Amino acid sequence: MTQVSLTNLIAGARAGLLVSFPTDTVPALAAIPEKAGLIFAAKQRSQDKPLILMAASAEDLWLYVKGNENEYKVWRELADKYWPGGLTLVLPASDRLPKVMNPIDPTTIGIRVPNSAIAQTILAQTGPLATTSANFSGQPPLQTMTEIEVQFPKVLTLDYQSEISGVGVPSTVAKWTGINWQILRQGAIKLDISSDNQI
Repeated sequence: MTQVSLTNLIAGARAGLLVSFPTDTVPALAAIPEKAGLIFAAKQRSQDKPLILMAASAEDLWLYVKGNENEYKVWRELADKYWPGGLTLVLPASDRLPKVMNPIDPTTIGIRVPNSAIAQTILAQTGPLATTSANFSGQPPLQTMTEIEVQFPKVLTLDYQSEISGVGVPSTVAKWTGINWQILRQGAIKLDISSDNQI
């Protein structure tokens, strides 16, 4: 059994172990950014599929991206509208981001703040974590901690009396092109990319 208490899950994540916890979309497989390689290995995930950096607040994430004043303004407007929530923004990465998060193209990073009390509680104490859905690459996201424990027996999962589930749909992914947004995946949030969100 690798189901652990919230305190032990947080301690494990901070110590560099792989953990899994619920979010507002699908359960996450997570590790501190420097240990992101563990996620690629566990999921048998191809190196050209970058991970998402998830945090308890937008302020925890802006350090990991870089842009000019106008870009930050546009990014923040979209973040303020949809965060916390099921929207991932793919932005230019700063030097602070460990290259192992996105081995093939370390110049960009997806960032997100989940609308989940349990995820926020964990992230507030671990700091930003490298995350992705909990499943083997190419398979549907697992929806419960029990399923995750079976498929990933070495991953620390949260011990719940009841299953807390998200909407079961991955986040919407929008990438900044330098002048406007490009939707890479329509997911939990129906994004309206209007002319307001351009430079």
